[in-house]
Amino acid sequence: MACAPLLLENFIYKKRNFVYAFVRHRLFVLCKQSLIRVQSAEGIKRVEISPKSNLKQFYDSVQNALKVDGFGLFLERNFATELQASGSQLVGSTLKHGDMVYLKQIAGTSSRRASTTAMETVTFNAAAKQSIEKISNIRPSSNVIEDEVDQQLFKSDGTIKRDRDTKLCHHNANGRCVHCSPLEPYDENYLKEHNIKHLSFHSYLRKQTSGMDHGKYFVFDDINCRIKPGCREHPPWPKGICSKCQPSAITLNRQTYRHVDNVMFENTKIVERFLNYWRTTGHQRMGYLYGTYEQHTDVPLGIRAKVAAIYEPPQESSRDSINICPDEGADDVEAVASALGLKKIGWIFTDLITKDATAGTVKQIRGIETHFLTAQECITAGELQNRHPNPCKYATNGNFGSKFVTICVTGDSTHQVHMEGYAVSAQCMALVRDNCLIPTKDAPELGYVRESTDKQYVPDVFYKEKDQYGNEVQRLARPLPVEYLLVDVPASTPLQPQYTFTEYDKRQAFPIENRYIDGHLQDFNALSSYLSAWANEEFLEAISDFHLLIYLYKMDMLPLRQHMGPLLEAVRSKNPNKAADFKGDEVWKLLESLVQASSSGSGGTTSYPSGAAANAGSAGADPMDLDANTWTCNHCTFINRGELTSCEICSLPR
Repeated sequence: MACAPLLLENFIYKKRNFVYAFVRHRLFVLCKQSLIRVQSAEGIKRVEISPKSNLKQFYDSVQNALKVDGFGLFLERNFATELQASGSQLVGSTLKHGDMVYLKQIAGTSSRRASTTAMETVTFNAAAKQSIEKISNIRPSSNVIEDEVDQQLFKSDGTIKRDRDTKLCHHNANGRCVHCSPLEPYDENYLKEHNIKHLSFHSYLRKQTSGMDHGKYFVFDDINCRIKPGCREHPPWPKGICSKCQPSAITLNRQTYRHVDNVMFENTKIVERFLNYWRTTGHQRMGYLYGTYEQHTDVPLGIRAKVAAIYEPPQESSRDSINICPDEGADDVEAVASALGLKKIGWIFTDLITKDATAGTVKQIRGIETHFLTAQECITAGELQNRHPNPCKYATNGNFGSKFVTICVTGDSTHQVHMEGYAVSAQCMALVRDNCLIPTKDAPELGYVRESTDKQYVPDVFYKEKDQYGNEVQRLARPLPVEYLLVDVPASTPLQPQYTFTEYDKRQAFPIENRYIDGHLQDFNALSSYLSAWANEEFLEAISDFHLLIYLYKMDMLPLRQHMGPLLEAVRSKNPNKAADFKGDEVWKLLESLVQASSSGSGGTTSYPSGAAANAGSAGADPMDLDANTWTCNHCTFINRGELTSCEICSLPR
């Protein structure tokens, strides 16, 4: 009998014993403590807390135990029902001993989201809780405002309709079979038959969200090439790094989808006006594309970028290079474009070298044997795409990829001028954003991934290719063929030209901005000559020029930007009545009087007295007017040289 207590003790406290688990559970209950399991990306952590504590204290306990910031706690694995950090709701009313909650990292620096702290005193009834759970079960975020074309494609059916096959279909007109039922927009056989190389972005979304779960757990994760900040396990880089904060290695894959499936210039004159600079000077040129996005019917759920105008920013160019200068008027251009319903959708540049000037041919510089885009151009495209991200409801940060396109005007195999369109992949955008990709010195077709330094850690980047034996091998991206970063986008013009702005037939177009060569300058004389060539009833057609509207908006001599709202709306809606109303405003009449004075002065019908004659007729003239080689502008009072017929400052006539 002496050994009976010892046997009972061994029976009770033996590991993995039912009685042991029961006794352990009763001890936690007697001690008034609950054991809650918290599952995160690092594993499962047990947190002890009193059932009488509130949920806000539970959040603090989890933060202290896991050493994390910016998180939320959820009851389900799919993060459907979130535990609100309420100071009035007790842990015991929501969680029992042994329950598991799921932790999800949320962007921000606070210990929990603002939405959880702002609802401490708010109570919800059962119906409100059910509606919140239904909304949270939907994967797309309702807070992200996508582009209008994305919203239209998201609502569309997207399936590929097929007619009834007279040979294979044996059912009636209302029936369907495998030979005539609609196809999904990502059907591989259909894409091969119609020579469609890449999936459209929305077809790719439909493919990822198809199946039994309907993409319940599908999300676009942001590609990160930087060390996660705030790790407390070790000193900061370069003194320490761990698997929690170290970015993963990247294997480059050819992107199977593209955000824009076609680039269409409304008419050939848009590109011809852009190429006139190269034809005049022999120097290369760069410009930004302004237009709209619309549905592209040739590709299932496709998107087409329609270009209406090209804006040329300040730049310094030569035969072999282009240097983009800071643009002080960029905000004004964006304001005019936005009022016209346009947005910046891409950029265009030339790479042309004349082969035979008499025949009008150019050299073929780019191709499959050399390169399509240089590494520096890929980096520039990635930087511009990062500046113009694509809003996406399926992205963790609200943006994924970009609809910003790249157009290169170069020579083809027949030595004619043609356009090639491209976009860089999301992986390239991440490498450029985190400053990991640089060009090589002597090979334009090769990029180079930086090596880690004391100031920056760079993850390993790999790509796959076939060796001489046909085996697929993995290589380090030092150097890197830029073809792995490119997605080609067809560029074309329609058979029937379209015109958002004026269709110039015989009249001279208004000069394009930032061209500092003879015959291409934007000044008041150019404005006067341009407006004088149009009749009064042609005012809307005359004013419908993108470059003219930008010049008027930025003109300092006569501040028009405060009054140009109705004019821009008239151009956007092509409403001649609104344009006529603006033409009758006082500010435009003042501009017309200046134009009329400039036209009469330049035509020689009106004589203007010289400085000496003016001094003889006016005793109170400026003493400097006594010099016959100078004259004073009546508009801005600037003293000009005598041989000039217009003012150097305001460009108004003498």
